Amino acid sequence: MDKQTITIYDVAREANVSMATVSRVVNGNPNVKPATRKKVLEVIDRLDYRPNAVARGLASKKTTTVGVIIPDVSNMFFASLARGIDDVATMYKYNIILANSDGDSVKEVNVLNNLLAKQVDGVIFMGHRITDEVRGEFSRSKTPVVLAGSIDPDQQVGSVNIDYKEATKDAISLLVKNGNKKIAFISGALIDAINGQYRLSGYKEALKENNLEYSEGLVFESPYSFKDGLSLVERLLNSGATAAYVTDDELAIGILDGLIDQGIKVPDDFEIITSNNSLLTEVARPKLSSVTQPLYDIGAVSMRLLTKLMNKEEVEEKTIVLPYGIAKRNSTK
Repeated sequence: MDKQTITIYDVAREANVSMATVSRVVNGNPNVKPATRKKVLEVIDRLDYRPNAVARGLASKKTTTVGVIIPDVSNMFFASLARGIDDVATMYKYNIILANSDGDSVKEVNVLNNLLAKQVDGVIFMGHRITDEVRGEFSRSKTPVVLAGSIDPDQQVGSVNIDYKEATKDAISLLVKNGNKKIAFISGALIDAINGQYRLSGYKEALKENNLEYSEGLVFESPYSFKDGLSLVERLLNSGATAAYVTDDELAIGILDGLIDQGIKVPDDFEIITSNNSLLTEVARPKLSSVTQPLYDIGAVSMRLLTKLMNKEEVEEKTIVLPYGIAKRNSTK
């Protein structure tokens, strides 16, 4: 028998039971005699029958599939979140379709529509910013959406994050305590709420509380890559900064290596604190001090929140804020 064409009908005929019985066994329904269950499972094993997820979806109006939109699958921050999402999805028997959006607003809309066309039961969105176009698609679709490590300032959709404003304040305060008067703020695009609203206001508040003046000349926007970190170093040194808070670990390592190439000693001449605490912070030399985010937990909790929304369970709080900390390593004094 051709494996591709094995159907529930073939299993039922071979096991000499009804298709309803096979369906009950496949779906883990307890109302099947143990001897019958054993027989059906043996036939399923022998024929290598795989239930057709699409057909099951048509019958139940569910595909038990979740779409996960990720800006850059190679970035350790998002990869760690995806791991937490996948583990919880597996626990609740959901399959995942992972789609890369490159953080591009047009591609985000296309990717989202492709996933919705595949009838996914829910979507986890990781992106630096919720554009009006993406928000429009969220509203039009009846599919539940949860943001992981991304912020919706309007709190229209569920989200799981840390308190980015307070975390930034703590990071800047550490650099001030170490005697730095000119601290650079290096982030992705400030149009993204997570940077321009939350982190930047944390930076400004920390300066104000420590009687330091805010200067636009110490604020840098940059793509999140090692190469961009390297190319930023000259401008950073020209700004007169003696320390920097960086919102991405790979970018921070580019800055660290660029400083070392210029003969600048870290942390003696220049201090760096980064913000994702991915594995990269431990790999770098010197090891990078960082805000600690429970990356795996952000992914796991966002998937658990999505399962509740998909099953229309009661959700007390759609905006979940997890604890953070500061890991002091060797890039700060």
